[in-house]
Amino acid sequence: MRLAIATDAWAPQVNGVVRSLTETAAALAGLGVSAQFVTPEGLPTWPLPTYPDIRLAIGAGPAIAARLDAMSPQALHIATEGPVGHAARRWALARGLPFTTSYHTRYPEYVRARAPIPEALTYAWLRRFHGAATRTLVPTETMRRELAGWGFANLAIWSRGVDTTLFRPRERASLDLPGPVMLSVGRLAVEKNLEAFLSLDVPGTKVVVGDGPQRAELERRFPEAVFLGVKTGEDLAATYAAADVFVFTSRTDTYGNVMQEAMASGVPVAAFPVPGPLDVVTDPAVGVLDEDLAAAIAGALVLDRRACRAVAETRTWDAAARQFAAALAPFAAAARAA
Repeated sequence: MRLAIATDAWAPQVNGVVRSLTETAAALAGLGVSAQFVTPEGLPTWPLPTYPDIRLAIGAGPAIAARLDAMSPQALHIATEGPVGHAARRWALARGLPFTTSYHTRYPEYVRARAPIPEALTYAWLRRFHGAATRTLVPTETMRRELAGWGFANLAIWSRGVDTTLFRPRERASLDLPGPVMLSVGRLAVEKNLEAFLSLDVPGTKVVVGDGPQRAELERRFPEAVFLGVKTGEDLAATYAAADVFVFTSRTDTYGNVMQEAMASGVPVAAFPVPGPLDVVTDPAVGVLDEDLAAAIAGALVLDRRACRAVAETRTWDAAARQFAAALAPFAAAARAA
C-alpha cells in the first residue's frame, strides 16, 4: 500500500514528532506499506513567531495538492495541524477521501504559556481539525482519556518504540564531569520547564543537550550547567550512556521519546508524575516520579541500570508500526464501502 504522510515537522528539526514518523515509516516497510512524506521541504517558509527554528510553509496549499496528486497514494495520514496538514486535509476532503491524523503536541498549553489565549479555544480548533479524520492516533491511554474529555472522538493508540541498537549501555562512555551526571535532552523552550531542573541545589553536574529559543536565557541564568547543543546518532547515544540519571521536566509532553532512549541506554529516569512520564515510566524499577524533583533524582540514582535496559527492550518500533497500520483508512476500502 502506498501511504502519504503529511507533516509540518521535518528536518532539520530534531524532535519527537520527526523521530516517531521516520522510525514508524521504516518499520511499516516490513508490513507492506510504502510511506512517502509530504513536508515543507523545497517550499517557501516563514519562521514561527516566538520559535524561529520552526518554519511554516504558509500558502503552500496548491503545491501540497500537486504533490499528493503526483504520489497517487492509497491512504493518507496527517501528522500535524500546521499549513501542510491543513493543505492535505483540504485535498482529501475535496475528493471525499478518508484519512487519519495524529496528536503529538499539546498546543493549547504551549500557546497559553506564550499568550493569554484560553485553552478551551485552542482545543475547539484542534477538535474541528481532527474531527474529520476516521481515526486520531494518540501515543498513550492517558492522552486518549484526556482528549476524550475535551470532546475528541475516534481515538486510537499509536505508541512509540526505541532503537535499542543505537541506544545501549556503553561501558567506556564518560563525559569527564563531576558526578553524578544528570542529563536532560530536548527542545529548550518555555513549555519544557527546564528551570525546574536547572534551579535545583543538588550535587553533581547538570548536562543539557538540545537547542531552542530559550537556550541563551538558560545559559545566562544557569552558568554552572553544561550546555552541549544538539547531538544526534552515535554522539547522542554515547552521551545518554555516560549519564547517571535522566531528568525529564516537561509537564506538557504527550509522550517523551527521550525517556525511552535513556532507559535503553541503561539510565534511570527522574520526572514529575504527569502524563507522559506516567505512561513511559510504568515500572518503579526504571525511574522515580515525584513532585519533588530532587527526591526523584536521588531515588533514581540508586536504581539498577540493567532493569532500565530490560524494559526498553520490550518497546519496539515494529509494534508501534502495527498499531499505526491497523488504524489506516485505505481509499479503496472506503470506495467499496460507499
